Amino acid sequence: MIVLVATMKAKPGKEADLENALKSVIPKVELEKGTLQYILHRSQKDAGVFFFYEKYADKDALNFHGSTPYLKELFSTIKELLSEEPSIDLYQEVAAINR
Repeated sequence: MIVLVATMKAKPGKEADLENALKSVIPKVELEKGTLQYILHRSQKDAGVFFFYEKYADKDALNFHGSTPYLKELFSTIKELLSEEPSIDLYQEVAAINR
């Protein structure tokens, strides 16, 4: 499995716009066969910081997700809402508790 974590920071006053844009893609991503988890979080310390935790079955599923028109559209939309470039990192799951 492949885990992707993405952190994004909204421009001041654009927090709600960024949250709404990020949430809008979730129903489309939910239909992707190889996307196992796609969870959006907001920082408790800074309401303008958002964190996605994403889990994919394999590299093909991650590549498919990254190539979808709705994800490309999302990044085009949020570009003006972000105060800085998103931080995106890949991880390999080592151990977990799944309930």
